[in-house]
Amino acid sequence: MSEKARIVAALGERRLLLPYLLNEALAANERAKYRLTLLQTAKAHADFPDKPFSDLRTERLACGISDASYDDMVAESAGRRADSYAMPHLAELCSALRDDMMAMLAPFEASQKAEAELFRRRLQELSSRSWQEEDGTISGTTIAGLTSGDQGRGDSLHLLIMAMHKALNTLQGKIATESVDGALAYGLQGDDRSLVAAFMKGVNRTRPLKFDHPGLGTTATRSGARLIVQNDIGTTDAHVLVIYVEEKRVTVTCTDIHLPRLIFFQGMLADWDVAWGEVHSRTDRAFEGGVYHLSVGTYTGRTKADLKAYLTWLGSRLVFQIDWNRARKRLQALVPREDALSLLSWAAENEVGHMAFLKAGGERMIFDALQFVAGGSLTYGVTLAELLGREAAVSYLRFILNACARGLLDKRPLALIHDEARVELYKYYHSAQQNLLDLASNHAALAVEIATSIRDGLLASSRPGTSPRFERIGQRAKEWERKADELVIRARELARQSEQADAVRLLLETADDITDELEEAAFHLTMLKPECLTEEIRLPLATLARLLVEGSREYLKAIESARGVRRDGSPDDMHDFLESIHRIVAIEQQSDTAERAVRKALVAASEDYRQAFVIAESAKKLESAADALMHTGMTLRDQILGRIMES
Repeated sequence: MSEKARIVAALGERRLLLPYLLNEALAANERAKYRLTLLQTAKAHADFPDKPFSDLRTERLACGISDASYDDMVAESAGRRADSYAMPHLAELCSALRDDMMAMLAPFEASQKAEAELFRRRLQELSSRSWQEEDGTISGTTIAGLTSGDQGRGDSLHLLIMAMHKALNTLQGKIATESVDGALAYGLQGDDRSLVAAFMKGVNRTRPLKFDHPGLGTTATRSGARLIVQNDIGTTDAHVLVIYVEEKRVTVTCTDIHLPRLIFFQGMLADWDVAWGEVHSRTDRAFEGGVYHLSVGTYTGRTKADLKAYLTWLGSRLVFQIDWNRARKRLQALVPREDALSLLSWAAENEVGHMAFLKAGGERMIFDALQFVAGGSLTYGVTLAELLGREAAVSYLRFILNACARGLLDKRPLALIHDEARVELYKYYHSAQQNLLDLASNHAALAVEIATSIRDGLLASSRPGTSPRFERIGQRAKEWERKADELVIRARELARQSEQADAVRLLLETADDITDELEEAAFHLTMLKPECLTEEIRLPLATLARLLVEGSREYLKAIESARGVRRDGSPDDMHDFLESIHRIVAIEQQSDTAERAVRKALVAASEDYRQAFVIAESAKKLESAADALMHTGMTLRDQILGRIMES
């Protein structure tokens, strides 16, 4: 206690000491929590000495304890007998812990609050017997009794500290003597106000993004050489940020029940040279899941301006932690977990946040838009990423996060925001379908190229020097067939991301037989001697190739017509689509006849058996390509008509 404080106390005006006592109590609260954590960690090391452990030095420095001997306590603790532990400095720790509790009690007694008697009685009961055994050890039962957060097991020092800390925060708000840009403050000195103002500049810049959600209450005071700023962030008791500023060093102590959110918070400060200590998990049944996590980060500003810039950035990040876990879960219903996390990072970086998305309906808004756009034909449980593909889904959700934030900030009606979500989704949904049809269209175009090259080669084969031409046709056909295979592989990759793409995968896997058979036909022609290709053989073979050109073109035409085939689409698109499918079936029947004509011509001709084999195999492969065309056309027909019936 300072000399001035002692004089005030001697005059009997203890109420005038309240700001000082409150500062001391808040500092004692941090020290008490550290000492309890030290007991737990020392016991854990004694129980499992081979496991890695922390000396809690970072936590000691953060709470303002200068005695470095505590850093050896964990390493030098050991079990002595059943449920008994020997720990260095145990007597000093227990004594200091009692002093911390009395310091926390002092402001309630000075302000004559009703809680004072209740807290004193609880502390007396918890201290009714010595925490140490006669031989200087401490039992595991005693440690558990001091640190327990389970109210069902009875009172504990930890529960008392929590209750007193909450009451201290309330008391702090009531005695604040000034407001610094919204922060309740008292006892500030010198440059403290400019530092608090820098922090509040960031808080207030992004505060509107929490809308009417409670949170971001800030208090500030000075305790000795340190400025202390506390922010309650949201409504969760264990989600608290305490900031200590001493000269140009800022120490942030953050507690959270959600470890991913704590890691997310650290990530938002990644561009600053923050030295983070280990994340410590604490068992406490008073919180959700029975566990909370604590992390301490230290940043040293290069200049005063740099220090203030860091405080501003730090303050601006807090709003993005409010309801973060709920937003993550809602987004994970639409896209994979890693994409949900990247969306939350993007929303924070671009200062649109996620609260507006939650207020606008969250994933329910997206599912309603999907049902509207898809005409109610969606399968239950299908995610946005499965329908659009992951990249498109992330892009669309970025639009949604931004549209919700800007819309609600501008006080636009929710119905209008929902309509915008539908309009934008319509673009993505049909663009995704068109992109999938592009794969099928490109694959069909390759079949047209191979068939056309075979037909043109056969039509020109009566002229001299055609043997090298068939060689070039075979080489090009091989290259086109390879490109067709790449499209099939791409469709398979998309099918793993999108249910819609699975239908295109099936179509392309069926259509791949077309390009395979055409390439085989071209390959056999490379072994043909031009002088053996008589007019009687060449003409029916060229006719067969011409049918394949017509069939592959009709298939390509059917795919292009399918783009416009919808229940409410143009009847002309449906007519053209079905006409192409019908023509493909007819061509398959004609190809059977043409292939038989080639065989008859071979029997009548006096060719050697090797050339007869080459020509027969080429004709056989062309006819097989026609069969594959028919099967592919029927598969496309079933898919398109099935989609129309479901819509």
